[in-house]
Amino acid sequence: MSACGAPGSTDNRATARVTRTASPAPTAEPALTQKEALAQIAHYSKINNQANAHNNRKLLDTIEDGPLYAMSVADYKHDEGLPKADREKYKPWSYNLGSTDVYIPRFTTGQPKWFAAVTYSGKNNKYARVLIMAEQAKTQRWAMVAAVDLDDEKQVPKIALDADGYATAVDATSTKNVAAPVDVLRDAVLDNFATGGDLAGKKVFTTTKTSTRQIKVHDDTIHKFGSRGTTQFSAAATEFTGSYALRTAAGGALVVFAHTHIQRDAVAHSGLQIVPDKDDRAWLGDKPSPYFTYTFTCSDVASVPTTPDKSKLISYTCRRTDAEGLSTSSAA
Repeated sequence: MSACGAPGSTDNRATARVTRTASPAPTAEPALTQKEALAQIAHYSKINNQANAHNNRKLLDTIEDGPLYAMSVADYKHDEGLPKADREKYKPWSYNLGSTDVYIPRFTTGQPKWFAAVTYSGKNNKYARVLIMAEQAKTQRWAMVAAVDLDDEKQVPKIALDADGYATAVDATSTKNVAAPVDVLRDAVLDNFATGGDLAGKKVFTTTKTSTRQIKVHDDTIHKFGSRGTTQFSAAATEFTGSYALRTAAGGALVVFAHTHIQRDAVAHSGLQIVPDKDDRAWLGDKPSPYFTYTFTCSDVASVPTTPDKSKLISYTCRRTDAEGLSTSSAA
């Protein structure tokens, strides 16, 4: 006879359970040290001078990527299309690393690495420029992907830093982090060019030198032909959809992104033609056409709050990166 457990006693059967062990949260580490970041900027300047001296696209490709590379190559093409007498002699340059603030975020393994910097030059550091350098996935080389001169250095928001002096990267595509995600910012910038900001631009952005400058491009350019022709701006598919954002001390974000827009010039009626000027030569030659379509690649910088409020567009830069007309497209 087997003994039964007395009332109130415990059963001797095993009652252990298999449980899932929680994986430790991935550790976020700085992309690099401040010294290493400054060294990357110095290396960029050195190689950039070598490439620019001879319009060496292959060499430039080792230290630039994204919208900045597209704009730089466009500069090369523009220069090569000018008569030799009109080409300016290249002057080497470098960033003043002593007047450069570097903002390095922490990243977990597998996350794309990048860092930002703000350089200053001129009397009393009057001129400021925002830089973005990103590590290239295939080569692990660092490349400059954005370099945007600021309209007003005082508009640069204070970047939040942790106890070790590192910044915090923000996902600017989500309304959880910013009041206006990057797609909204991009659409507002495109509207500044397309309508003068009447639809989205003035709703998303408060009035700044930069937003006013974009709207002025629209207002001045659409009337440049008078009654003889028209100019229209429109959005284009954005080739470079990535964005780079840092948390600011005020809780918002400094966001750097790219956009692409198109300008289409056309004559008002048959019998008229548009004659390319010397700055169009690299793309359009010298043959007149009843219309020309220009594509511009641009980088923009905005200060964006987290709570519902207008953002501040504080900088942008554009380059014409393509153009075609009836004569060039039909000959292709």
